[in-house]
Amino acid sequence: MADRDAHPLDDPVGASLRGRHAHLARRLGDAVAYRQDVATFCSVPADPDERAWADLARLLGPGELADLFSLPATPPPDWEPVFSVEGRRLIWPGGPPPAGSGEVAELGDDSVPEMLDLVARTRPGPFWPRTREMGVYLGVFDGGKLVAMAGERLRPPGWTEISAVCTAPEARGRGHAARLVGALVSRVLARGDRPFLHVAEANTGAIALYERLGFRTRGPVTFRGFRTP
Repeated sequence: MADRDAHPLDDPVGASLRGRHAHLARRLGDAVAYRQDVATFCSVPADPDERAWADLARLLGPGELADLFSLPATPPPDWEPVFSVEGRRLIWPGGPPPAGSGEVAELGDDSVPEMLDLVARTRPGPFWPRTREMGVYLGVFDGGKLVAMAGERLRPPGWTEISAVCTAPEARGRGHAARLVGALVSRVLARGDRPFLHVAEANTGAIALYERLGFRTRGPVTFRGFRTP
């Protein structure tokens, strides 16, 4: 039975995959995960039993990455730890979106090669060939070349995550990230959702930017990945 007191942001991956991202999901029993070319994120119910972990292991396959994102549950001992990163979750507290200036372009399927190239050069976080299908992605072009982008990722009920915020090294310091995030906040609010985002605790520059734009910390999170047995 679902916990009536659970908040959508307690398990944003599971809440997204069982809701607005159901068309991007793989499922087996109590386990759910994104399709491999969309994202590595997966989820099991809160306080999972052995069957839930077995479902997830079969769903992903042997020796595969189980990216549990911010899920606090710990898998069985034979699941090999791969990474653990301390971070925080920030939310939009309310009020109008930040003011912005300058044009941004909506990125479509034809932009995916450039998006993948920009991600490879800037490493904002996981991004795969079909990640763009998780939501709207916006970009800034300079001389016909994509130099900055940001987009929507997790979509738990009532919320939209802003992610993949990145700028090419040669285009930094021009306000592109602030412009893109502001434009996304406006779009998210316009359809009745609240924006939120995640950031590694060590990324102090990004935290300062988001706080300057108006985001406020909701709490700490730990991002963890394991290798299935």
